[in-house]
Amino acid sequence: MRKIITATFVSLDGVMQAPGGPDEDPVGGFEFGGWTFHYWDDVMGAFIGETFSKPFALLLGRKTYDIFAAHWPYQESSPIADSFNAVTKYVATHRPDTLSWQNSQSLGDDVVAALRQLKQEDGPDLLIQGSSELIQTLLANDLIDEISLLIFPLVLGKGKRLFGSGAMPAAFKMNRSQASTTGVIMATYERAGEIKTGSFAQEQPSEAELERRRTWK
Repeated sequence: MRKIITATFVSLDGVMQAPGGPDEDPVGGFEFGGWTFHYWDDVMGAFIGETFSKPFALLLGRKTYDIFAAHWPYQESSPIADSFNAVTKYVATHRPDTLSWQNSQSLGDDVVAALRQLKQEDGPDLLIQGSSELIQTLLANDLIDEISLLIFPLVLGKGKRLFGSGAMPAAFKMNRSQASTTGVIMATYERAGEIKTGSFAQEQPSEAELERRRTWK
């Protein structure tokens, strides 16, 4: 059974838009494209290298696919470029006839059904890069098994966010975490069942507390 894993760069306020450069995704007047550039170090490189060291297929929304397809096939040989060019790319798109990057496949009209089927098959895990709109669909349908986050120490204020209002409530457990020399927190979370709630309230609440509850109903 295959897992769906999202590996995402986010700001402290959850923005994931255009981490790589000012021309990557200026949609909505986003002014801070390339906000990850000055934080890179060897610790982050090792963390990301480990992500790509295991067999994987790419799972991409159409906008991220177009960004990657215009970049990676034209780069000099490197471990990431060679991997990205060689692996299968599964793409959520309404224009399957325009998938020109080698080894690209459309997920068809019903993306959720296609991914449920892919998860049941044997094969490498499905690794999401970017693809904020596709991630919203996956979160709403509880299809993400693992979240790998690189959390950067800055607030961007506006932009496309990792978690939108349509995400299905779900519990995760942290498998690992570390920090870079530049203050980036790197953490991996695995799906861990449903949310469990409890209460720190007094067994015998005060009259003031009871009145507050009545007021807030």
